[in-house]
Amino acid sequence: MTTEDKQTEGIGFFEKYLTVWVALCMVGGILIGKYLPAIPVFLGKLEVAQVSIPVAVLIWVMIYPMMMKVDFKSVKSVGKNPKGLFITWITNWLIKPFTMFGIAWLFFHVIFKSLIPSELAKDYLAGAVLLGAAPCTAMVFVWSHLTKGNPAYTVVQVATNDLIILVAFVPIVKFLLGIGDIFVPWDTLFLSVVLFVVVPLVGGALTRGHMLKTKGQDYFENTFLPRFGNITIIGLLLTLVIVFSFQGNVILSNPLHIGLIAVPLILQTVFIFFVAYLAAKALKLPHTIAAPVGMIGASNFFELAVAVAIALFGTTSPVALVTIVGVLVEVPVMLALVGFANRTTNWFEGNQPCLKK
Repeated sequence: MTTEDKQTEGIGFFEKYLTVWVALCMVGGILIGKYLPAIPVFLGKLEVAQVSIPVAVLIWVMIYPMMMKVDFKSVKSVGKNPKGLFITWITNWLIKPFTMFGIAWLFFHVIFKSLIPSELAKDYLAGAVLLGAAPCTAMVFVWSHLTKGNPAYTVVQVATNDLIILVAFVPIVKFLLGIGDIFVPWDTLFLSVVLFVVVPLVGGALTRGHMLKTKGQDYFENTFLPRFGNITIIGLLLTLVIVFSFQGNVILSNPLHIGLIAVPLILQTVFIFFVAYLAAKALKLPHTIAAPVGMIGASNFFELAVAVAIALFGTTSPVALVTIVGVLVEVPVMLALVGFANRTTNWFEGNQPCLKK
């Protein structure tokens, strides 16, 4: 088995080639927008309070299955070896959003100033802020598995992150967008969080509780959840086709911008991984916790970022484009970091169990 095979063992077919599917959806959406413009025109009319109904439905399809995987009862284990949790919370909420803002501002407003008009740079910065303020809550289970992370500890990290998102996402986004001179009404931000976090979170928790009570844990984990295995990715890809059908003219006019947007997003991902990973090493945490700590900080809850970008700025906005580029670069960059983490297990002293269900 090759090194690449070992890195991707355990990751589903759709997830493994997510970057390929995203690229194909980008091309397909652009072609639809250019040669079948009646389709995006029709879809653009299906709105309520400036929220696209087809996109909203697809976003719920994306997020709801992920929320069923989160075991909020695990939060009671927070007190057991909290060092890894402290690193996760500090990295995700006190470092990541602000370094994302700083790195994106530097590239969009300074380094790429001659290539990106100032108004477009503001929109790109807003998209980067939405990505930076939304730490991963779903794909981190995959990254943790690929690095042989402690699954129980990962569940606690995800559960507490989801709870923090409810109270921290809106004020952080509002603050950073304000610094970037981008006005967003409070009520619109709160509505976005309610629609795309609270509703699927509550629905997923209720579904999980009902299925565990009536069918048992074995049926829920081995029969029920696998039925939704590819639904999240399919929902994401269909959303991208719709969004890119609206974005076609913007992309065709500025094809270079896809690469320009990707640069600060990739640098931020790598930087945050090392902040969390090295902090875990300094605190002498085992690799089974250190690797997921780095992964959950580096990756993004891009489904939420895409949803909020569309709700706040619309499907044709450059803001939404940035969040989608985030999807495009996420998988290859994270797989590279998985490979690095697996090659540096000798940096850590043992993998003793630290948190049990």
